[in-house]
Amino acid sequence: MNRFRPVSLVLLAVLTSVFASQLAAATPSKPNILFVLSDDHSYPFLSCYGDTNVRTPAIDQLAAEGMKFHRMFTVAPQCVPSRAGYLTGRSAVAARMTRFSSPLPRDEITFPEILRAQAGYFTGICGRMYHLDGSNPANGPTSARLIAEHGMRTFEQRVDYVRTGSDIAAIEQMREFLDQKPKEKPFCLWLNFSDPHHPWTPPESDRPDPAKLKLPAHWPDLPGMREQLADYCGEVNRVDRSMKAVLDLLTERGFAASTLVIFAGDNGAALPHGKGSLYDPGSNVPLVIRWPDVLKPGGDSRTLLSGEDIAPTILAAAGLAPGPKMSGRSFVALLRGDASYSPRQHVFVERGPHGTAPVTLEMRSSANDFSRSARSDRYKFIYNCTPWVPYSPVDSAGGAGWSEMTAANAAGKLSAALRTTYFTTPRPVYELYDLDADPSELNNLSGQPALHTVELELRTALAEKMIVDFDYLPLPDLLDREAAGGKAGKKKR
Repeated sequence: MNRFRPVSLVLLAVLTSVFASQLAAATPSKPNILFVLSDDHSYPFLSCYGDTNVRTPAIDQLAAEGMKFHRMFTVAPQCVPSRAGYLTGRSAVAARMTRFSSPLPRDEITFPEILRAQAGYFTGICGRMYHLDGSNPANGPTSARLIAEHGMRTFEQRVDYVRTGSDIAAIEQMREFLDQKPKEKPFCLWLNFSDPHHPWTPPESDRPDPAKLKLPAHWPDLPGMREQLADYCGEVNRVDRSMKAVLDLLTERGFAASTLVIFAGDNGAALPHGKGSLYDPGSNVPLVIRWPDVLKPGGDSRTLLSGEDIAPTILAAAGLAPGPKMSGRSFVALLRGDASYSPRQHVFVERGPHGTAPVTLEMRSSANDFSRSARSDRYKFIYNCTPWVPYSPVDSAGGAGWSEMTAANAAGKLSAALRTTYFTTPRPVYELYDLDADPSELNNLSGQPALHTVELELRTALAEKMIVDFDYLPLPDLLDREAAGGKAGKKKR
């Protein structure tokens, strides 16, 4: 019997090897992951969404090969907290990143760290300043020095490769990153573009004719508004060329078929109603995803998604569970076409300080504002905690568009809806919009009896989010004090 044992062992080894090979063939390898952010990029400024003001053939092709999403909302209408949401899978409030100049706390774990630790990924960041290591020295040497002294710059330890630079430099940095990638490891790269961030400096060849632009209802048709929108669209066109260079580099290196590509905006355009505001143009951003052999080409989704959802989705694509503190929801099932996917009912957006502007008696909302919102498929509820602060657009208040709007208001030439939206002080504490009937969010319906149930649902959803995330702002009125407290709970008139 013993003379047959070596043969049996050899046969067992062969069968085991064959089974292992079959299992490996049946189990997809971990995808490479490329996460690309444009800066201050509102939906629908891609031509694949039907926007005729821009020309974006490279990103359109990416969408044709994958899926485009119409209702992706960042966790904040500003760069720093929005990026914190993308990286941690949490709200900016929960991640303690509502102060614009904050460094990401070391105990907040990002998806690249999990990919590196649990799945052996080679990880990196390149391109525009990624905003999560505290104040840029240009914003003030004292705060930068204090952050450094306390050891609060952490991204050199979080990933394998960190570089920052211009949009042109980002392509070469990506090339360098791929050169350094160990052959046996998958990669995850977060690449950041500056376009279409203000100030806008597109070449004339990228700039559309201002006279031919289509303006939404939330902007008055003024020459300065058209000129600034043309500049903005020119930078969107330029970022498309940058994205083409990125995709060409993937193909050149043989990674196109094995890479999950995610293209998104970090927040909305620095124009009125956009960046810094809780109206849709402030946080509704493009999202285009290509995942070869997983995503069917030409997908088109109107599912509500949050910036919190990107991190758990990327981790799920790599076969990993979400981080233990992540509140975002993976939508890998949606990407795979799984009918069991259950969509979100609400997305939440927060607004806090912007940049490093201090509090002053003359401050405008562009510098400091505290507000929260909850949005469903059809309705939006906004809760303003600093309503006495006058509105001003972030970054572009000194430009021709806002200057002409201000002059038109002073001359009584703005429509009543625009005058109420931009120049009423104090602003309402509560705002409610029917987004089907009023997509530009100009007709505040808060307090209308016919929408009491809708408004209460959104107030309650927002209060729950604020409670779970340990929000430091007072909760909105939930309209239930009389029922709970009898005479003591009645509102004073």
